Amino acid sequence: MQRRVDAVIEQHVIAPMNELLIALSDDAQLSREERYDLQQQLRSAIAHHGRQHKEDREREAAERLAELTRGGTIL
Repeated sequence: MQRRVDAVIEQHVIAPMNELLIALSDDAQLSREERYDLQQQLRSAIAHHGRQHKEDREREAAERLAELTRGGTIL
């Protein structure tokens, strides 16, 4: 299961991370501790992805504004 978690995190796509997070909740083969650890890895990856996405959007908006206001006026 650790390999599946690692593989889905490497994809950097939220939807499969969420799907696996839900699937882990129903996996009776894992101990409570194993399930918790794997889910925490996924939660951390999802949170990091969300922060990174937000920072990227803010940076792109600032770059666009700087480009549009070159010379002090909006072109």
